[in-house]
Amino acid sequence: MKRLALGGGLALLLAIACVRNPATGKNELMLVSESQEIQMGAQYDSEVVTSIGLYPDPALQSYVADLGKKLAATSERPNLPWTFRVVDDPSVNAFAIPGGHVYVTRGILAHISNEAELATVMGHEIGHVTARHTAHEMSKQELAQLGLAVGSIASAQVAQYAGLAGQALQVLFLKFSRDDETQADALGVRYSSRANYDSRQMINVMQMLDQLESQSGGKLPEWLATHPNPGNRIEHINSVLAQTKTDFGNATVNTQGYERRLDGMIFGMNPREGFFKGTEFYHPDLKFHMSFPSDWQTANSKQSVAAQSPKQEAVIELTLAEGSSNAEQAARSFLSRQGVQAGSPTRDNVNGLPASTAPFAAATQNGTVRGQALFVEYGNTVYRLLGYGPEPTWSNHQAVVQRSLTSFGPLNDPSILNVQPQHLSLFTLDRRTTITELARQRPSPVPMATLALINQVSENEMLEPGRIVKWVVGQRLPATP
Repeated sequence: MKRLALGGGLALLLAIACVRNPATGKNELMLVSESQEIQMGAQYDSEVVTSIGLYPDPALQSYVADLGKKLAATSERPNLPWTFRVVDDPSVNAFAIPGGHVYVTRGILAHISNEAELATVMGHEIGHVTARHTAHEMSKQELAQLGLAVGSIASAQVAQYAGLAGQALQVLFLKFSRDDETQADALGVRYSSRANYDSRQMINVMQMLDQLESQSGGKLPEWLATHPNPGNRIEHINSVLAQTKTDFGNATVNTQGYERRLDGMIFGMNPREGFFKGTEFYHPDLKFHMSFPSDWQTANSKQSVAAQSPKQEAVIELTLAEGSSNAEQAARSFLSRQGVQAGSPTRDNVNGLPASTAPFAAATQNGTVRGQALFVEYGNTVYRLLGYGPEPTWSNHQAVVQRSLTSFGPLNDPSILNVQPQHLSLFTLDRRTTITELARQRPSPVPMATLALINQVSENEMLEPGRIVKWVVGQRLPATP
């Protein structure tokens, strides 16, 4: 009887949870209501903005927001609290989270050539929201009692304690199916054409992404890492375009108006916010450096610098110790957290800087985490350096972690302290020429292949007078791993 009752309850749940998809009209499993989507979206949006950061250009932000709202108004869910933002990230990517929050990176803006291309990219992301793809994936995982996949560099046990990845970032790592991706492509065509954009420009975006993948030596660009390429994607988009039977003769493309908005935009990595050179991490603005173990996976975000051991058994994390005026106070505050077991911190000196340190242990649902905490005073700031991992394997990493933590120190190299980001610079051609010929006359810190890619041409393709060309200017940045 109990099994029958359980089965009946599950059947009832599934019946209640099968709702009509607003974008497709099909009934689908959905355990997340629209109000829950909106509530989650507000929380996740805050996490995305904090962890990735917004690009500090109000005019560009306003432009993208206006375009996004114009597209969203043509969708099946125009009344969601839509927001559209440019995030300060050099990767070529765009993404969306539940509730109507869409983001494009400055990296993808640099590689796009006109407003219609941007409209199809944003329309694709709007499609993920209107078709409730993220909410649907979350519902399937909830039903399977799998929970959200951990989208951090840490293993599940370590991340649960450290909180390295908020739920918003976990959502970004949910993989969409081939059907979801092709559906979002079709919706991108639908919304951009409804807003009178030339949706055929989506083909140019896909060709650019394919070229980017080729240049990356097989390493997937960020877009393709979170938007799997289903194969025959361009063929599918052409099929959708043919089915729309839309006359794009008077549709908007807006190449020059779009590209002029990019003049002066930061291109690629911004070294002022910190960068890796091999195993060394340098932060010119904060004037510190730190060494990380070789072969560890590293990551630099707005809030932290972190590294993970090859087998995901240990993590090193560097952040600011908020709300503390000195190292000892910060150490006591951390070690007094509920669930943390530690003795009194010991005063220390790390490369001439006042510090406080202590080993610690913390209980998690999956076992005990052990680690070393180090707090260092430098430049009117207290830095928190943690190394930790599951108790059974912590001894394997303890020595190398300790060496890394105590490598933190002042940065004095003028060549690194004075490094500046590269920028896009636009100019209009006064004669027929090629990227190859221009590169001889206008030396750039990036390869010719990159210059050709951001202009969506080949290196030896003849360019006509009057064309605007995007160029990268500035110094050659330090090589990164």
